Parts: sequence; structure tokens; C-alpha cells
Amino acid sequence: MSNLLVINSSANTGASVSRILIEETVDQALKAAPNTKVVRRDLGSDPVPHLTTANLAGVRGTPATEEELAARALSDELIGELRAADTIVIAAPMYNFSVPTSLRAWFDFVLRAGETFRYSEAGPEGLLKGKKVIVLTSRGGLYSEGPGAAADFQEPYLRHLLGFIGITDVTFVHAEKIGYGPEAREAAIAGAKGEIAKLAPSFSTVAA
Repeated sequence: MSNLLVINSSANTGASVSRILIEETVDQALKAAPNTKVVRRDLGSDPVPHLTTANLAGVRGTPATEEELAARALSDELIGELRAADTIVIAAPMYNFSVPTSLRAWFDFVLRAGETFRYSEAGPEGLLKGKKVIVLTSRGGLYSEGPGAAADFQEPYLRHLLGFIGITDVTFVHAEKIGYGPEAREAAIAGAKGEIAKLAPSFSTVAA
């Protein structure tokens, strides 16, 4: 049985394009591999706390206080979900040319030395190899090509973070120009759904 970790990071629970696309992806995954176990983490409605002076040692040190121990327990939980997953689907709307702070906070809790990466004489080594990630982005403008590409601090950033923990099989599906009006928005959603449908066979391969 395949394990699918689904991460929403949109703060919009209404007409969120990234939420539409993530549900499409889950539906396609379950059609391809009905026995898939789906674990959901909604960072928009249930955010991971940001690192502060009160909880930092829970992730990057030796926890002692109640807040630090709570941070360590949450970090362990999030890393456990990530470690158990065969495929991770991340819905990442573009906020101010990058990712929502809720998603950044999640990465702050799962990028932990000795657990998801380690340092060696050869440099850092990711410890979560062999996983597949699909990132679904929603963007008001066009950033995958043309002049706007220079302002894309989203895809390169996510590729680097995932690669740092050993995940290099990463596919991006972009729904772009959704801010250009209703017709452009629907065209972007339709195009992204088409790309998701092309990825569907890979879910049954992961589950095999």
C-alpha cells in the first residue's frame, strides 16, 4: 500500500485554486491506486508555529522548557509523516513571489540535522531519498517563462529545500495567470488538471 502525504498551505479556504488542484490530484491518485493511504496536513487552517526564541531549541537544540518540548514533539510528528510517505503532494500558492509563510514554517520543523539531513566531510547529505513530490502552484501572473521568471522565488526555493533532504524526484504543475480574469483562471485550472491527469499512472507505479 502506498502512502500519500497531502500538504495544503493556502490561507484561502474558499475559491483557492491550489486547493482545487490538490483535490484533483488526490482523486487521481486514489483512482490509480485505490488502497493508497492518504494523510492530510492543512497548514492554512492548522498552521505550524514559526520558530521563536521560546521554541527554537525544540528543533535546533536540546529542548528543556514546555514550549521547546512541544516543538520537538511536533517536529517528530511532521518528520514521521514525511518519512512514512512514498509520495508527497504540496499545494503552494505564490504569495509575494514565494511560498506562504505557513509552508516555510513546516520546512523549518522538518529540516532537522540528524533526522532529515546530516553533515559529512563531503558536505550536507539528505536522508529522505527515494520519495516523489508533486508541487501544485497557483500564480496570479506568468512566472515560468518570460520576464516574470526572474521573480520566481518559489520553484527554485522549493526544489532546493526538498533536494537538501534528499528528495530530487520533484514535479511542478503550475496554474498561472489566474489573476488575469475568470476565463484565464478557468483555463489555468483546466491546463493544470490536464497535467495532473498525465501524472496519474505514476501513482500506481509508486504503489506497486
